[in-house]
Amino acid sequence: MKKRISLFVLTLTSLIPVSVTAKQLTLADAINIARVQSVDAAVALNELKTAYWEYRTYYADLLPEVNFSGTIPNYNKRYNSYQQDDGSYTFVRNNSLEMNGQLSIDQNIWITGGKLSLNSSLDYLKQLDGSSERSFMSVPITLTLTQPIFGINNIKWKRRIEPVRYQEAKAAFISATEEVTMKTITYFFNLLQAENNVAIARQNKENANHLYEVAQAKRKMGQISENELLQLKLKALQAKAAVTESESNLNANMFQLRAFLNLGENETIELIMPESAPNLHMEYERVLNKALENNSFALNIRRRQLEADYNVAAAKGNLRSVDLFTSVGLTGKGREFSDTYNTKHLKDNQVIEVGMRIPILDWGKRRGKVRVAESNREVIASKIKQEQMNFSQNIFLLVEHFNNQAEQLNIAWEADKIAQQRYKTSIETFLIGKINTLDLNDAQTSKDEARQKHVSELYLYWYYYYQIRSLTLYDFNSNTTLDAAFEKIIKQ
Repeated sequence: MKKRISLFVLTLTSLIPVSVTAKQLTLADAINIARVQSVDAAVALNELKTAYWEYRTYYADLLPEVNFSGTIPNYNKRYNSYQQDDGSYTFVRNNSLEMNGQLSIDQNIWITGGKLSLNSSLDYLKQLDGSSERSFMSVPITLTLTQPIFGINNIKWKRRIEPVRYQEAKAAFISATEEVTMKTITYFFNLLQAENNVAIARQNKENANHLYEVAQAKRKMGQISENELLQLKLKALQAKAAVTESESNLNANMFQLRAFLNLGENETIELIMPESAPNLHMEYERVLNKALENNSFALNIRRRQLEADYNVAAAKGNLRSVDLFTSVGLTGKGREFSDTYNTKHLKDNQVIEVGMRIPILDWGKRRGKVRVAESNREVIASKIKQEQMNFSQNIFLLVEHFNNQAEQLNIAWEADKIAQQRYKTSIETFLIGKINTLDLNDAQTSKDEARQKHVSELYLYWYYYYQIRSLTLYDFNSNTTLDAAFEKIIKQ
């Protein structure tokens, strides 16, 4: 009998064999794969790229722009109306070839909102009928200034808003990466719990079958009642059903993690349970300060405030419009190309124009738009204030949950060890007839629940930890700010 007990206990403590083709994954491995291969990571990367190119587009507006425009050629053969000296009209035939080209250098002036352009152009005209004359006209250089006087300076506002928007996008990308990690943790521990349940179910089935065999022998010797024997038989059937159910749940969770990590459908995964967790205690004030420093939430608030101010300024700028246009340069013409650039033939070419648009009677429409913009700004300010309060409250609750979870994890780890030892002792005690099946079943249930509780508490610990990381963009274990090589990432 002692030999049988020893063999049974040895079988009970052995691990279930795993196929050699299984892919072993630690939690860190799964996180690293998810950050590179998952669909969620690809979405976060594409959102970052979109924000990057939007920022590059804005930045390009601040730099000089060189443009060339031209018509090569413009062939015209048709009749056009022509007004004669007596006021009457007639039609004249036109058969000509025209070509023109213009090179311009444009620079936006962000301080004033104006635009400064340096232009050079050349036109060529050749009559194809009659005398077949040709002529050239050049504008070697023209300096043009376009300047709104009272309107809104869009470039200046963009200069204030767009850098904040891009910084917000970069912070949001890191937060999204941490959210990918949180999803990975959920799928990882779901599968780990499923693997644990399968191991428990198979072990319980083996134990139940063995105990039923022992109980049959005891029943023949009259050491247990028929009721106890039937209880153990029922327990063996329930254990068999539990194996089937747990294996089905394992396959479902393995498929879910495999799909999230973008692994092959036929690849088998074996997870390695984290042995320990960092012993950390979070302080609310420190966590809140890191969140306000690094999280995209603070940048989002700043951007929305600026956009609300911009909308008010735009509405006020539309109350009246006065634009200044001035152009100073030289022009020349001649029958030969060289004549058009001869300094003796160049003439001044000057244009000064001031246009204005001031509403006399619009029934308060523009004033109303100003009031609407100001009201919207007040609404946004109220929403932001409420969001800031909610943000701080969520940080406080999260820190409390994490600090409590560290203690819960220690308790669950200790309870798991005790429950495993108790169950082992209960089997040995039952085999020598000193406890009944009810006590044995209670020990088994406690053992299973303690192991499941341990895995569950470990999951919550890591989930809360990475949730704090995603909000603060700060690693409290290494005391470093989370960052990324954005230029390198964008070029992927």
